[in-house]
Parts: sequence; structure tokens; C-alpha cells
Amino acid sequence: MDPKEKRTIKDEELQTDSPVNETAANDFAEEAVQEETQKTEDTTEEVDTAKELEDAKQQLDEQKDKYLRLSAEFDNYRKRTMKEKAELILNGGEKTIGSILPIVDDFERAIKNMETATDVEAVKTGVELIYNKFIAVLGQNGVKVIETKDHSLDTDYHEAIAVIPAPSEDLKGKIIDCVQTGYTLNEKVIRHAKVVVGE
Repeated sequence: MDPKEKRTIKDEELQTDSPVNETAANDFAEEAVQEETQKTEDTTEEVDTAKELEDAKQQLDEQKDKYLRLSAEFDNYRKRTMKEKAELILNGGEKTIGSILPIVDDFERAIKNMETATDVEAVKTGVELIYNKFIAVLGQNGVKVIETKDHSLDTDYHEAIAVIPAPSEDLKGKIIDCVQTGYTLNEKVIRHAKVVVGE
């Protein structure tokens, strides 16, 4: 039998309604449906992947924009605080100086009055008043005098510059004289008191 005849017979068998031919046709149809389904799934998967990639790019752009804005805002904050610190350092003593200026005015008036004053006691009283006013202004600005009279030596506040024999037994180890007054500013020592201690 020649091959053309064989093929024709096979085609005829396929076209007949035999159960074997029907199964083959069903298998063929199923394969075709599976191939079509696979193509659809691949296409859907590609679309999903592309969508996920687009979403990721959008999120990345949003995060990048947020980062750039935050970075610029922090840079502006840093520049502003540096400027404020420099201004504070430059003009920080303005309040203190402003409170001392009236005392300078008092001193100027006292000096002017000393030229014509004949009563030494009145001049002395005036200078003491100005001194007391000055100490009060320092106190308002957080400056306090370190107390030394009849206190024991405390190296946190006092600097012993001389040791002399104590005039009495109860003055041993105590401060006998203050050579230079010490000061604290807001509880921090800005100048130690120079003292003479008895031994």
C-alpha cells in the first residue's frame, strides 16, 4: 500500500465515530485547550510581574522624594540652629550688660560728686550703696559670692594660698582670711576663693 493511501485510510478512521478515534480527538482538543490556557497564564503572569515592577518603581520614587525632602529639611534645620547659636554667643551677654549699665551710671555720678564732696563719710556710704546694688544685680544673673568666713577649707570652692598658725584651737583647719573673693555662676565655680588657712 502506498503512503497516500495509508494517510487517507487514517483520516477516514479519524473521521468515523469509533471510540478510539473519539478519544484521540478529545486528547487533541484537551492538549489544544491546555496550550491555550498555558499561554493565557503566561500572559497573565507577565502582566502581573509588569504591574508589580511598576508598583515597586512608584514606591521607590516616592521613598526617594521623601528622603530628599527630609534631607533638605534637616540641612535647613542644621543651618538655622548654627546661626542661632552664633547669634547667642555673640549677643548672649546682652541681658547681663543691660542690667549692669545702671550701676555704671551710678559710678559716673559718684565720681562727679567726689570732685566737689567734702564729706568723706557720705562718699563712702554712696560707694557702699553702689557696691551692694552691683552684688544684687550679679545675684539676679546667677552669680553668688563663695562664703569663706569661719568655714572649713573646701577645695571645690577654696584655694589655700597660705597656711599660718591658728590663733586659737577652734580655728585649726578653718579659713582665717580671704585674700580674693570667689564666685559661682548657677552653682558652677567661675573663680575659686583664695584663702589663708590656720593650722
